[in-house]
Amino acid sequence: MSSLPRRVKSEPKAPTSEELPSFLNSTSESEEEEEEWEPKSKIARRPRLPKKTEAKTKKAAPPRSTVARKMVKKVAVKEEMDVSLPIAPVEDNKMQLLKPKEENAGTKLKTLNQMPEVPRKMEINSFQGKNQNSSVSDEKPSTSAPAVKQEKSEEEFAFDEQPSKKIKLNACPEGKPVKNLGGNKIKEEFEMNWDIVQALSEITNVEPWVCANLIRLFQEENTIPFIARYRKELINNLEADALREMQHALEELRTVAKKTHTMIQKLKKEGKLSSCLLKGLLNCRTLEELDHVSAPYKTGSKGTKAQRAKQLGLEPAALSLLQNPVELNLFSYIRPNTKGLTNIQEVEAGVQHILADIFAKDKDTLDFIRKLCQKRYISIQSTLAKVSSKNGNEKDIDKFQLYHEFSCNIKNIQHHQILAINRGENLKILTVKVNIPDGVKNEFCWWCVNERWRPKQFLKPEFMRLLRSSVEDAYKRLIYPLLCREFRSKLTSDAEKESVMMFGRNLRQLLLTSPVRGRALMGVDPGYKHGCKLAIISPTSQILHTDVVYLHSGQGFREAEKIKRLLLQYNCSTVVIGNGTACRETEAYFADLIMKKYFAPLDVVYCIVSEAGASIYSVSPEASKEMPDLDPNLRSAVSIARRVQDPLAELVKIEPKHIGVGMYQHDVSQTLLKATLDSVVEECVSFVGVDINICSEILLRHIAGLNTNRAKNIIEWREKNGPFINREQLKEVKGLGPKTFQQCAGFIRFNQEYIKTFCSNKKNELGSSAALTKAGALAKKKSKLTSCASQQPNPLDQTCIHPESYHIAMRFLSLIGGNANDIGKSDMQQKVNVVIQKEGLEGTAKRLNTTVHTLQLIIDGLTQPEGYDIRTDFDKPDFKRSIVCFEDLSVGAVLTGKVENATPFGVFVDIGVGKAGLIPVRSITEAKLSKVKKRRSLGLGPGERVEVKVLNVDIPRLRITLDLIRVL
Repeated sequence: MSSLPRRVKSEPKAPTSEELPSFLNSTSESEEEEEEWEPKSKIARRPRLPKKTEAKTKKAAPPRSTVARKMVKKVAVKEEMDVSLPIAPVEDNKMQLLKPKEENAGTKLKTLNQMPEVPRKMEINSFQGKNQNSSVSDEKPSTSAPAVKQEKSEEEFAFDEQPSKKIKLNACPEGKPVKNLGGNKIKEEFEMNWDIVQALSEITNVEPWVCANLIRLFQEENTIPFIARYRKELINNLEADALREMQHALEELRTVAKKTHTMIQKLKKEGKLSSCLLKGLLNCRTLEELDHVSAPYKTGSKGTKAQRAKQLGLEPAALSLLQNPVELNLFSYIRPNTKGLTNIQEVEAGVQHILADIFAKDKDTLDFIRKLCQKRYISIQSTLAKVSSKNGNEKDIDKFQLYHEFSCNIKNIQHHQILAINRGENLKILTVKVNIPDGVKNEFCWWCVNERWRPKQFLKPEFMRLLRSSVEDAYKRLIYPLLCREFRSKLTSDAEKESVMMFGRNLRQLLLTSPVRGRALMGVDPGYKHGCKLAIISPTSQILHTDVVYLHSGQGFREAEKIKRLLLQYNCSTVVIGNGTACRETEAYFADLIMKKYFAPLDVVYCIVSEAGASIYSVSPEASKEMPDLDPNLRSAVSIARRVQDPLAELVKIEPKHIGVGMYQHDVSQTLLKATLDSVVEECVSFVGVDINICSEILLRHIAGLNTNRAKNIIEWREKNGPFINREQLKEVKGLGPKTFQQCAGFIRFNQEYIKTFCSNKKNELGSSAALTKAGALAKKKSKLTSCASQQPNPLDQTCIHPESYHIAMRFLSLIGGNANDIGKSDMQQKVNVVIQKEGLEGTAKRLNTTVHTLQLIIDGLTQPEGYDIRTDFDKPDFKRSIVCFEDLSVGAVLTGKVENATPFGVFVDIGVGKAGLIPVRSITEAKLSKVKKRRSLGLGPGERVEVKVLNVDIPRLRITLDLIRVL
């Protein structure tokens, strides 16, 4: 019975997408026992429909152990492979080998007359006959217990033994990554007729075993930075961006499942739920499909034409036309005194509406029309709205000039074009429609009449005419609008996601701009009437001086003396100018003084930095707490200077969407935008790391696993007990449990020199206090000092190595003959190289009983120099001494500039003329990009320095077109 706990893996599964398309997991809303008129092709597919029935049959069967033994025999050989293999593509193959046997076992027990059964998790009984009141149990899906708890239900297993327990932190305290988190079957709180792992794999094009692992990791509340750095082997080395996309896709699928079950409970309560409707709801994978299926049953709806016809008793006539048309007599349904049945025309119209409703909700029919559309030229077209052309604002109308007569294939249209069209439509400037060629309609109607819905018996001419008109009515009134909504929704959803991901990539590039350390900076917030605000900060970001100068009101020469005096007094040779109002004039002012060598002997340089969000931050509670005695206008000058000195530490104080490096950011889902940008900030702060003993509370709260309260508790602990000595002390902080410690520990750094100095001072203090202590006089103080002295610094705490891997790191150090105190030194690099060259990375990992990814992380942590910062690989601000005017530009001129913003249609570059130029995306090729820098994608990001050539200068419209020469 040793293999019995693995029985869960061999349970029959719902069919995968390879068997049925995403929108074809159910058939039409037809009663399976009666509808003999259905085509053979459909009947042949029934054995491949969901095999939940087989699982339930086994549980209800008395000889349970007999069934168990049979199943064990079938998979015993395959399960021997599961001894020590990690989850990898090989594992995926193993899972695929098991599937056919499971499916065949389910097929043998399923008969054609069995009704589709509801998953156990839904707690809804299978339907018996057509009695809706008795078909659904009164139990509701449980929403109080999390998905993890539901795994332990005994009903989910075929054996009396306890199921394998979920992996917990205390099960492996050292945190060694577990190779196999389980099979590809995931238990969800809201079960559907499709498997969430397979659905996520299809949406993201990621292997199922990776999807299964990732779902479990998210269920265990692991953060994206932690997964991306310390669980690489479980996610096939995916980047943080890919993990974020998968997380969003997973949330969308769960939203669909949750709304579906809410709708099921609502319809059940109202007595409208039938087995056919339930089956259709459980097959929905998108909110659009769910809306289409549930729309006729929503409360407050007056009902569809088909529903009204059914209320008149015309449903038997419609079904008879398909099943047994010979015996059909429509004249018998005429009721002169009943509205809707007064004559034969009204009766035929009612039958037509019922048939059209059946056709439009049939999954096979929808599958055919969707596949047909994929092969044809479907275009989206926008034209100038008639109302806007008469009453609209001319300036707004001109903005959408490109889209006044616009048409493009939906397969080729760009994301920014979709967002522009949507914005124009919302402003009532544009009219948008989807064009589906008439050939699609003609072929679809022919297929329906002659194949899919062809009656079994001979049809009279008037009945054939009614069938044709029903198909055309279904297409025109129901199917065509559905297709248009689906196309528009899919295009908009994809465009919004791309816009948000582009914003995230730009934000990451901006946050990881290389800091300018070791020099004093003068921040200048330009202005006209109220003057330019100045702030000088020290190399350690302390505010040295603040002032206001009026450079643009005829006092420029007198103010130059004050600026020179301040620069000399504080030995400051770098000026940082915000790019807001009066930036151009202020830049010209400083450039003129620098060219005249007015600040000699100082060699002064200046740079322009984005001040987006500085004004918002200057009046925020955070700024008031940090600089209580400073005027809000002067706070913005301090913020501008600090953005160059340490961009990450300063920009995290501002809400990410105010930084302004996106595209159509106000048109996209604000929830998705905020979640993505917050995740990017968390990723950047975590990967850079923070020194726990000097970092601010604002920076600390963005570390993976931490939040506002936990960061506050850490700061309070630090103020009460002194600096942290090692990572283990984090466990003493209130609110930091084992899970939080696991998530944040690897991203927190300790300055070893500072800690050693602190500990030596404490030891001296402890010795002197012990000599002076009388019995019990200084007991509290002594116990406090003793506990501090007992804490020893750990050299590994200054690295990116996670505490869960410390024991592996120490074994690796003993293997290479190294010492933990030599971390970051050249000797350590040489020793590591010797061992790796001799045994190889995989051989060494096998010897240490760890994974290659974990070993590589340990090697990086041991060999990186002390104080290593990943931001050194990114570009620094572009410092200048002179200025170029817009009018000075000429076609063919070669200039250098800095990327300001990146969009799907091109990159905006600041070339120092006050207006950014655009490099079209077609000019950015792989050959022109730097081969040295590691790139996440084929594109440029904010902060990168480039060499460009001017292609066109449009002075009236202030537009500059550039060509990329190379990346500097």
